[in-house]
Amino acid sequence: MNFNELGLHSSLATRCETLGFETPTPIQQQAIPIVLSGKDLIATAETGTGKTAAFVLPIVNKLGKPKKGQNRTTVLILTPTRELASQIHVACRDMAMDAIKCVSIIGGVGYGPQIENLRRQPHILIATPGRLIDHIEQGNVDLSTIDTLVLDEADRMLDMGFLPAMKRIVKMVSTKRQTLLFSATMSNDIEKIASTMLSDPEYVAVSRRGNASANIRQMAYPVDAQSKMPLLLDLLEREGLERVLVFTRTKRGADRVAHILEKRDHKSNRIHGDRSQSQRQSALKAFKAGHTNVLVATDVASRGIDIDAVSHVINYDIPELPEDYVHRIGRTGRAGKTGKAITLFTLAEEHSMRAIERLTGQAVERVVLEDFGGYAAPAAHKKPSPPAARRSRSFRPRRRR
Repeated sequence: MNFNELGLHSSLATRCETLGFETPTPIQQQAIPIVLSGKDLIATAETGTGKTAAFVLPIVNKLGKPKKGQNRTTVLILTPTRELASQIHVACRDMAMDAIKCVSIIGGVGYGPQIENLRRQPHILIATPGRLIDHIEQGNVDLSTIDTLVLDEADRMLDMGFLPAMKRIVKMVSTKRQTLLFSATMSNDIEKIASTMLSDPEYVAVSRRGNASANIRQMAYPVDAQSKMPLLLDLLEREGLERVLVFTRTKRGADRVAHILEKRDHKSNRIHGDRSQSQRQSALKAFKAGHTNVLVATDVASRGIDIDAVSHVINYDIPELPEDYVHRIGRTGRAGKTGKAITLFTLAEEHSMRAIERLTGQAVERVVLEDFGGYAAPAAHKKPSPPAARRSRSFRPRRRR
């Protein structure tokens, strides 16, 4: 199958070839015709499988070539992180017809240029919820003209952290709209919330929900808490890892790990929510260019970092939610390449490791290194038989005296 067969305009299909998209991925094959039909859609697929193009291409196709002077913002794409918004902006710019204008508004940068871009009424607006609400309150943007609403990484957009902002934004968009939800993971609870925002949606699930890519070899190292840093240093030095993304749970943890790595002469940098947008962009640029080979990050980087050459993902801290594990390790093994994901976890975090395995439906290979406090995984607890099934009718508990 080629892009012409999906119903895209021939000039857009040719643009795909120019960009190096020869054959549509499974998520693109299934999602693009549905988006072109105008139906609402909930789509899940593994990270790195082309979800961005699966909604950008049909949206650009539907916009066609707007006539000069007919500027109106009709498409709103919402994302949870600045990095993902920037990635989608680049995709829109690359795939859009000449007359289609795309603009992104994100936090961490000045308001002035964003206000000027909004005044020009771009056809496609890409935004993070917080900064979008800021502009709405200042009267810089009108959502009443939106007829296509996209929630990328929908599971994150609809969790309790973003949900109040999302409800507020959705109320400002016309009810006569097409709504598209894309994500790598989607829990039943999140899907119930999502269904209230859609009208008779189609469902596309290219892989089992929560599945990690088959291109990623997953390994888990049980370790004492105090041995995590020595083990991380040992892995980096002994394995000779090429380009590594290290995840921590907190911003302070990311700073601490990056500082220690720098002291040990590892070319590293860090990104998290307390760093300015220019600092985050600089860190990503250096990582992509190979000037640094280790990038330490919180979960702001688990979605939206599209770097083909990430050889390893290391979970220095096990993620708070099992779904975040799927997004984290999805930063490697992208675009058909192989990758390796390593998780360091303590005995107290064994239950979190098993929750991850239940979500993905895969047993993660355990590697026990006794020098770092490694231990054999405890046997899974079997549910005991009900007491009544083990007692005879004549049994009577002895009274305490």
